[in-house]
This record gives sequence, C-alpha cells and structure tokens, in this order.
Amino acid sequence: MKFHKTNIGGCFVVEPEILEDNRGKFFRSFCEDEFREITNEQIRFVQMNHSVNHKKGTFRGMHFQEPPYSEGKLIKCVRGSVLDTFLDIRKGSPTFLEYEQIELSEENKKMIYLCKGIAHGFLTLEDNTDLLYHHTEFYNKHADNGIRYDDPVVEISLPVIPSIISNKDQNYSLLTHDFKGI
Repeated sequence: MKFHKTNIGGCFVVEPEILEDNRGKFFRSFCEDEFREITNEQIRFVQMNHSVNHKKGTFRGMHFQEPPYSEGKLIKCVRGSVLDTFLDIRKGSPTFLEYEQIELSEENKKMIYLCKGIAHGFLTLEDNTDLLYHHTEFYNKHADNGIRYDDPVVEISLPVIPSIISNKDQNYSLLTHDFKGI
C-alpha cells in the first residue's frame, strides 16, 4: 500500500498496490504493520459499517463522535463514487476547522484514513454508491454528533447542492466562533 499525507496531520490517502492477472485483481485494504509504521500507533478496528446510497447527490455528514469515544476511520468506496470531505475539529490543531476533499471510487480504489478528531461526510457522485467504513471505536449514540455541511463558519464547498440529506444532518446546530474543538 502507498500512503499519501494530506494537509491535515494524521489523515492519509491510502492507495492499494493492485496485482492483476487473468483471474482478475487482488489487493490489500489493510495491514496492521504498515498502518502502525505510518501512523505511529496501533490501529485496531472494532466495527465495520456499510453505507448504501441509492441516488446521486446524497449527502451524509459531517459526522463525528465526542471524546472519549472519538474514532479513527478507514473509508473505502466499493461501488460508484463520492466526493469525500473531512474536517479537522481537534482542539489546538494547526489545521483546526480546515477541510480537504478527495474522490473515492470503485474505479480508483483509493481509501482515506481519518484519525480521531475529524468530522467526516461525503456527497455521492453516482447512483447506487456504497462505502465501507472500518471504525476504531464502537458507535455510541450519546457521543454521536455532527456539523452541517453548509455551516458558515466552515464554508465547505461542494460541486452541487445535495438533493438528499437526512433531517438529522440538516439540523445540527451551527458552530459559533467560540467553538474550540474536541
């Protein structure tokens, strides 16, 4: 696997090294030793989620869990494509409230590893798009939180206004300039 640093420390684009022959393709999605070498920490995934999205223009996010249940995530698009967005909300981080975006797709096979303290969301670019998430912490409904994609404090740019978004994701409270992070 190849790891590419992002501008947000602790987050990496992960590209698999694909072996191809007359049978098809083979590649690794995760190797504990390689992740430990690049992140300098033991990565242990405890939960895997599958996100199924029927329509282009669906937006999910910007999700995170409050401490002490903050989670790292490894995200892979297994069908279709998304514009993946990740936002640094770590208290004291040099990139606090900065975000990055990357296209993840079935075709490019790229993944994104997000460290703890990062809010995450995505916009589907095709109908019938599926993502797999590996989480380092179990879901805790009391720690579940999010930031609106259209929050004026963050000003996330999307190529289109989402056509499908949950009530929950639309109704997160707006950030104030007093927000210091998690």
